[in-house]
Amino acid sequence: MTTPPAKDTEAANVGGKAGTKGVPRAARERQVLAAATEEFGRGGYEATTMAAIAARVGVTKPLLHQYFGGKEDLYLACLDPVGDLLLGAVRAAMTEHATGAPPTSLRVLNALFTALDGRREAWFVLYDATLPPGGAAARRAAHYRDAIDDLAATGTADLLTATGSHDPLDADALKYAWRGLCTALVRWWINHPDQSPDAMTERCARIFAAARSLA
Repeated sequence: MTTPPAKDTEAANVGGKAGTKGVPRAARERQVLAAATEEFGRGGYEATTMAAIAARVGVTKPLLHQYFGGKEDLYLACLDPVGDLLLGAVRAAMTEHATGAPPTSLRVLNALFTALDGRREAWFVLYDATLPPGGAAARRAAHYRDAIDDLAATGTADLLTATGSHDPLDADALKYAWRGLCTALVRWWINHPDQSPDAMTERCARIFAAARSLA
């Protein structure tokens, strides 16, 4: 006889709230992670509270602590999937060499937009300026950002070499500019929810073409 999945009796007592009654633990954890990722992405680590996340899911704060530990532990549980997703997307885009493929910059942007579609705020979980310096969350986020920056550094160095520049400081400056550009584009995209990943990529292609005409 198959044993039914364990149900959360504490949350089942929270009547009327979404995702509270009869939800298996694994499903509830996914609900919490989705809500927490959006809350951390929107408000930043410093301003986001466990109470707000619990209220959004319809559970109690003690239940969150039971499942994930403290606030930093929950943040890390959100961060690792986001970091793996974005790092994998950038790496795959940079290794694509199909004939007639778009330039690397547009491939990377399209990969990022595609990975973030439906969870755009997740970008700001990784690129969160409010993380406590020196903490486990800041160190883990830095690990992912550094890995993505290393890939960006390779791409920007290749781009500058093609234009005749061999100054390593040019490549370093462009790497940081690229991170800022990606962040600005994602922020704009959040404010324009009707824009698809492909539409965003096409928009970027037009913007890049306009920028080249100004040089």
